[in-house]
Amino acid sequence: MKKQDITFGIHAVEAVLKHSPERVIEMWVQAGRDDQRLASLLLVAAEYGISVQTSARKVLDEKADNGQHQGVLARVKAVKQLNDNDLSTLIDKLVEKTETPFFLILDGVTDPHNLGACLRNADAAGVHGVIVPRDNSVGLTPTVSKVACGAAEVVPLFQVTNLARTMKSLQDKGLWIVGAAGEADSDLYKTDLKGPLAIAMGAEDKGLRRLTREGCDSIASIPMSGSVSSLNVSVASGICMFEAVRQRL
Repeated sequence: MKKQDITFGIHAVEAVLKHSPERVIEMWVQAGRDDQRLASLLLVAAEYGISVQTSARKVLDEKADNGQHQGVLARVKAVKQLNDNDLSTLIDKLVEKTETPFFLILDGVTDPHNLGACLRNADAAGVHGVIVPRDNSVGLTPTVSKVACGAAEVVPLFQVTNLARTMKSLQDKGLWIVGAAGEADSDLYKTDLKGPLAIAMGAEDKGLRRLTREGCDSIASIPMSGSVSSLNVSVASGICMFEAVRQRL
């Protein structure tokens, strides 16, 4: 497991400072950057005694692997990788507090931009956690955190060993799993999404794998009117999650 990570981008660094300032080891800011958003981050860093270095943009580009750092990077202690046991514990706590569990399952999403956007959507929809397989799936990378705009700090990401087994465990705990697939006969907007729920979305190109699909309680499709046959996974997951939000209201 990695012990340290690089986080970059104003929203991502701001989220770490807000939610886990103890994780920040040091920060770098771009020489010549002088704006209010960056100034507020520096004030928080000073409050926690975090070392801040000024560097040329080229140096920050290299540290961010040419990602869009917006003039600020932080070296942080890596977050604990959450697993099946952590997921089970969270669901038990939610049930104990009489909350309705609400999760997003991403089956084999490998594009960090898509995962980051899905985390951002999940945070906005009030999802309790995002579940991904440990293998053949992207985890929490600097790019994921940047695209997530702070959501990576507040939405738990569970990396599970066996996704099909985890889905069975969710069902045993009372969750209904709805998979999204374009060829499904059932309409998303006619599907009951109000109870304890996990929405399963497939990878960018292949959709849900066979075992994942077979592990769902039902399969639903998003009605499509145009000539495009499919949607980006982050867009599709946002539509599905917010349909659940609408029904729960």
